Amino acid sequence: MKTGFKFTILLLLLTFGVNNTYSQQESQFTQYMYNTISVNPAYAGSRDVLSVLGLYRTQWVGLEGAPKTATFALHSPVSEKIGLGLSVINDKIGPSDENNISADLSYNIQLSRNYRLFFGVKGSANILNIDYTKLDIYNSLDPKFQNNVDNKFSPNVGAGAYLHSEKGYLGLSVPFMLETKHYNSSSNSEAVEKMHFYFIGGYVFELSNNIKFKPAILTKMVSGAPLQADLSANFLFNEKFTLGAAYRWDAAVSGMVGFQISPGLLAGYAYDLDTTKLGNYNSGSHELFLRFEVFKRSQSVYNPRFF
Repeated sequence: MKTGFKFTILLLLLTFGVNNTYSQQESQFTQYMYNTISVNPAYAGSRDVLSVLGLYRTQWVGLEGAPKTATFALHSPVSEKIGLGLSVINDKIGPSDENNISADLSYNIQLSRNYRLFFGVKGSANILNIDYTKLDIYNSLDPKFQNNVDNKFSPNVGAGAYLHSEKGYLGLSVPFMLETKHYNSSSNSEAVEKMHFYFIGGYVFELSNNIKFKPAILTKMVSGAPLQADLSANFLFNEKFTLGAAYRWDAAVSGMVGFQISPGLLAGYAYDLDTTKLGNYNSGSHELFLRFEVFKRSQSVYNPRFF
């Protein structure tokens, strides 16, 4: 058996093969600042345009069975106070194929001339499939691998708050509140989806007429796992070109680049390099995204917000 595949099997056994496993199961993104709707439903409609995002992430390249994530999301204001969003996330890792479909609703309050506070709720449906025949199992009679998981359905709800001005933002959310079990009753093991608490924040500094600087942070907290913190810093040049770096605490360093192809079209790429021992088994992670936005004809001059 290949060394990489052995390591993948070990990861899967730790994730799926022991009783009452707790872990950070939710999707991971380096360019989270462009995909905020995935972690905070209050973000829906906050950009005041129809925003459509497609993102693809391939993680730990070279490690057989490593995670691959595809995301599609859209959100828009539907009135002065209300925003709506819809997102679909597909996660594949080893023998598992998981789909999450979410609908978001937000309501905002104008606190002052510069600040708006958004409250959001999320309703989601999770569909999980695990095909154990894709594994090279040492003991084919092991009862843990006798029953595949077929279209296991789990509903969930979430909530969040998001405060922003033209220069900065803060957000707090729990996108999935229900602690659901992913395994069939016939299985001898189960994985429990724990609540993840997210805090996000960022601020834009205008260094000159043509250069903006935005530091940002995302922290993820979940019972039974270490606190995860993602720190990033991006520079925006002439409202066209973005260059930045990120650090995932005790996990990875990243480089990011973005291009504002047109007023409504933004493309970006990120590369992660693992700083853990797992880096010995892979050549890094790649992430691509494309965001398309439609704004009102009355907005004759559109200045893209840097978050």
